[in-house]
Amino acid sequence: MSTTAAIRALRAADVSFEEHPYRYEDRGGTRVSARELGVNEHHVVKTLVLQDDQRRLLLMLMHGDREVSLKALARTLGVKHVAPADAAAAQRATGYQFGGTSPFGTRQPLPIYVERSILDLPRIYVNGGARGLLVSVSPDVLTEVLQAHAVDAAIAS
Repeated sequence: MSTTAAIRALRAADVSFEEHPYRYEDRGGTRVSARELGVNEHHVVKTLVLQDDQRRLLLMLMHGDREVSLKALARTLGVKHVAPADAAAAQRATGYQFGGTSPFGTRQPLPIYVERSILDLPRIYVNGGARGLLVSVSPDVLTEVLQAHAVDAAIAS
């Protein structure tokens, strides 16, 4: 059993989850984790640290096989633009290393947005707070525990 901040947060919230360690590859992303675990990449949820035009950080949860439309997200949030956050700022705010960012147990509370269609999946795989560790949870956890806001921000495939 792992003891990352994400795992501690899941336990503290009494969330039912399973740990799924895998062989991490630099720049492999969700493609590698899905392959290593034998799951559909659409069910692997990536955690992106973004910032708005006022440099306020936020988390965006997206299907592993989809990209975020930054323009659509900015429109939804009512800001001029949204862009990837600086890696150092993201690490300071979340407490997680790039490639190991989880929406659970972040160092600072950040607003969280989730692609609406993720909530329709039966089970999702999300980072467990370390490179090479995913946890599977019910997608309801995202809205019930994290208070994630559902948005439509995927680039159509």
